[in-house]
Order: sequence, then structure tokens, then C-alpha cells
Amino acid sequence: MLSGLDKIPRCRLAPFPTPLIPAPGLGGAIGIPKLMLKRDDLIAFGFGGNKVRGLEFLLADALAREADVILTGAGAQSNHVRATAAAAAWAKLDAIAIYWGHEPARVEGNFALTRLLGARTCFTESDDRASVDAQLETVAAEMRAAGRRPYVIPRGGACGLGVIGHILAVAELAAQCRERDVAPDTIILAVGSGGTFAGWLVGIRALGLHWGLEGFTVSRPAKEVRHRIVSLAAEGAASAGFDLRFEEKDIIVHDGFLGAGYGVPTPEGDAAIVLGARREGVFFDPTYTGKAFAGLISHVACGLVRASQCVVFVHTGGQPTLLARASAVG
Repeated sequence: MLSGLDKIPRCRLAPFPTPLIPAPGLGGAIGIPKLMLKRDDLIAFGFGGNKVRGLEFLLADALAREADVILTGAGAQSNHVRATAAAAAWAKLDAIAIYWGHEPARVEGNFALTRLLGARTCFTESDDRASVDAQLETVAAEMRAAGRRPYVIPRGGACGLGVIGHILAVAELAAQCRERDVAPDTIILAVGSGGTFAGWLVGIRALGLHWGLEGFTVSRPAKEVRHRIVSLAAEGAASAGFDLRFEEKDIIVHDGFLGAGYGVPTPEGDAAIVLGARREGVFFDPTYTGKAFAGLISHVACGLVRASQCVVFVHTGGQPTLLARASAVG
């Protein structure tokens, strides 16, 4: 059913599939020995991360529209912004990164990599994350007036076209599971802007897979996330040519592990990072996967995930963020 996606323009930025790796040491430590990791952190482009999946389609659209500069934004340690800057460099396009808040005193982690990739960076001087959206439109209008051809990618790449790459990730995992004769009970994700979850939701539904799908929000309240996912899933399905409908009641996203806010580390997330490193040699990050894995640990401990279940945890990447504060962990 996904064969129609081959007709959508795509820039091949990295080789796929990413590995599906059994994690018995880590899984055994938390009480689910059948744990497996889908290692999108090992995507071989721009320091990896699953944002590259959506960017393959967004970049192709930008080139088709003859854009000469790509604009996007988020927080200073954004994986999406760093990956977008890498994609722009690959395509020989200019890139502008607009961050909320104020410029940090230290240039490190994803922020340092974004600058290394040649992107121009600026800050909104407001702690409101939505200030990025307004600034993107303002800068894009100024560039058009100056004769440039900007292509705006929303925060997190969360749009219908960006969802498509994550639909393909579902097909990829399904093929890997068939080869290994593995039947996942549940897929676990960190949920930020909602684009990744939306893509997995569409893919699972389109392929008729009997997998559970659960997320732990790391960015905004679960109620708001579910609303966003319905919209993004509908956009992604339409972009992919699928006639599918989605309702908020069918979307399982959990609160409780965000902490003080997006990008603010938590003790539980830090503990999950240490556990992943010492039991499996895997590095989670403090913004996304650390918090989501902390959520998984808690749900196993509370009996919400059974020891007999086969769980696939999607490692979406983000290690450069960890490097910005590695001394604070462990």
C-alpha cells in the first residue's frame, strides 16, 4: 500500500534501513527482556536523528520550488535545526536558523554544529516558542522583498510532507520484523512537535499492523499533543494519498515526564541516560529519548507494560545535545 510514496520527490540523504537491535541488557534491567531499539540515532547524515527522514522530502520540495535559502527554527539545541542546516549545506542552499530566547553564553552541542554547517543564526529574544513561527514569516517576507526565494520549514519539520519519512520508517520496521519473525506488541516514542508520532500512526494504520503505539510527551501537554497529531496525521495521510481518518481518543500519549519544560533535563531522564549507557552502550539525550525512556521505565514498574511484551523503543537521536551537558550526567 505504500508503493505510491515512491512517486513523491525525495533527496536520498542517508542509507536506510536503520538497525533494529535487541537490547536484552537494558530491557532486563527494567523488566522487559524483549526490548528492542530502532536506532534512528545511527542515521548516517548530519549527526543522524530521525528528523533526516522528513527532510528528505522537504528538501526535495524546496529544490523543486527553486528555493535558494531554507528557513527553520526551534530551540538552540534543536536536532531538527541542526539536521536542516546539514541538508541545506548538502544541497548548496543557504540556511537561516531562528531560535527562541536569547543567545547562550556557550556555543556547544547542536547550536555549535548548526553554525559549523554555515547556517546564519538569530534569536527572537522571547521565551515564547511560538515567537519562532512569527519571526520565520517576517524573515521570509523580507527575503522575498529582496529577491530571494525562501523555503520555510515549520518547527520540528511538523507538516504533511515531513510526516511521510516517518511513514516509511514503519514499513522499514515491518520488513525487519518479518525477517526476524518478531511481532512487536508496542512501539514507544518520544513526542515533541508530533510529526514523528503522526507518521508512525499513519504507517501502522495503512499497513494494517497490529502494533500498539504510545508516546511520552517531552514538549507540551498531552491533550494539546493529541490534537496536533490528529491534524498532522490527516495532512500526512493526504500527502501520501491515503484515505484515513483519525480521532484523538485513539492516540495514546502520556504526560508526566516533561518536567519543568521542553529541553529542561529531569532527574528521571538523566537516570535513564545513565542506565542506557551502562547497560547497553547506548546514549539517549536529555530532551527527547531520555525522558521517553524514563516514562517507559515507570510504566514497566507500575505494571502498565508487561514483562512478556515485545517493546520497540524508537531511538530518535539527539546525542549532540547530551554532549552540551555530559558533565552533568552520571
